[in-house]
Amino acid sequence: MHKLLRVVGFLEGISFLLLLFVAMPMKYVFENASLIPPMGMAHGVLFLLFLVVLFVSCHVNKWPLSVFVMGLLAAILPFGPFVFDAKLKQREPVQA
Repeated sequence: MHKLLRVVGFLEGISFLLLLFVAMPMKYVFENASLIPPMGMAHGVLFLLFLVVLFVSCHVNKWPLSVFVMGLLAAILPFGPFVFDAKLKQREPVQA
């Protein structure tokens, strides 16, 4: 579940950056909104998936509520998922 959370977080972070720094400038600078619907939908689905996987991961791993709140805040900030991923690496179980 830990790796799934990290993968979904990475994809959610990329989708958010593409929406903010590719689709939105195309809409407002170049007056071409064609990327907004697919990027917005992809980001929305990945955001919700991230929250579900985060909730399940917190429950399964018995992480404190603060980890869920940190993940939620990270998901709404640009580059936040990547900072949260670095924190998750610290919680990753050591494999022998």
